[in-house]
Amino acid sequence: MSSPEKPVRQSVSIPPRIAREVQALAKRKKSSTNRVIVDLIECGLEAQDQEKRRFFELADRLASSSDAAEQKRLKEELARMTFGD
Repeated sequence: MSSPEKPVRQSVSIPPRIAREVQALAKRKKSSTNRVIVDLIECGLEAQDQEKRRFFELADRLASSSDAAEQKRLKEELARMTFGD
């Protein structure tokens, strides 16, 4: 039987505006600010993973596509993901 992961204590500095938003969110959820911060970090990490998977999916589609119009569209979408709008 594996033991649960031991939490790591980490100190971070966040801007006051974000701290107020986190505290308000914790109050609305009737949760601790620590739990809200952990949830937000987990959501952010998952979003990054999803974006990475989407990027590689588009790159694979580009590599396998023989349609010039689709290749152009995929290249534009990949460029937007890489460099922004």
